[in-house]
Amino acid sequence: MSEDGETEIVVVSDGTGETAAALVRAGMAQFDRRARLRIFGGVRHVSQLRRAVDQAARSGALLVYTLVDPDVARALREATGRNGIASADLLEPVMGALASHLSAEPRREPGILHGFSDEYFQRVEAVEFAVRHDDGANLRTLFQADLVLTGPSRTSKTPLSMYLAQRGLKTGNVPLVPGIEPPRELLELDPAKVIGLLAEAEALETVRRARVHRLGRTPYVSYVESEAVEQELASARRLYRERGWRSVDVTGRAVEENAARILEVMAP
Repeated sequence: MSEDGETEIVVVSDGTGETAAALVRAGMAQFDRRARLRIFGGVRHVSQLRRAVDQAARSGALLVYTLVDPDVARALREATGRNGIASADLLEPVMGALASHLSAEPRREPGILHGFSDEYFQRVEAVEFAVRHDDGANLRTLFQADLVLTGPSRTSKTPLSMYLAQRGLKTGNVPLVPGIEPPRELLELDPAKVIGLLAEAEALETVRRARVHRLGRTPYVSYVESEAVEQELASARRLYRERGWRSVDVTGRAVEENAARILEVMAP
C-alpha cells in the first residue's frame, strides 16, 4: 500500500484486461480503500510475464489475472510464489465450473471476449466520439450522438459519457452554465436522446468544494454557495421539464450504477 493509503493491484490478462479490471473495481467498492490498477494486457507468452511480476514485487501489490493458456497461467503462479506475491486467478474457477456443468472442454483461445469484432470497432468509435464531444465540444456534430448528457457542473457528465461509450453508445455531454442559455444544438436534439443529470444540493456542494480545494483555486462564491447551488439545480429541473428530457439523480452512486440507471431510463 502506498503512503497515501492507495492500494495497488496488478492486473494481467491475455486480452484487454477490461474484464479483470471491472471485477476488481466491483470488489474494491466493498472496501473503504482506493485502488490504483496497473493493467498488463495482451500477455500470451511466458516471456511477457516478467514486467508484471516485477511491478507487483516492487510495490507489494496484489496480482490478479485472467489467462486461458494453462502454461502461461502456471508460469505466473510459479513466479508469484517464488517472489512472495499475493495473487488470484479470476478465470480458472469459473472455467472449471463451466467445463464440469457443460461436460465440455474450453477452447482456451486468448482474447476471444474482446476480439476485433464489429462490436469492438463500435466501442472504439463510440469512445472517440465521447472524447470529441466532451464538455460541450464540437456542438455542430452533436446530433450524431446516440445519447447526450447534460447538467450542472460536477454531476458526473464526463465519467458517465466515457463509461457509456465503452458500452458502444456514442455519448456527448453538454454543461449547463448559470446565466447562459443552453446551446441551440442541445435544444434542437430529439428529447428522447437527452438525459438531464441531477444531484442533491448538499452532495453537489461538497463535491465542488473538494474539486476547487484539489485545484488550489479560490472558487467563485456562487459555485459552492448553498443557495446558489440549489437555484442552479432548480433551474436544471425546470429546463428538463420544459424540454421533455428525462432525468437521473446521480447522488451517492458509482458510475456503473448511474450508467445502468441511464440505460434503464433510455430503454424503449
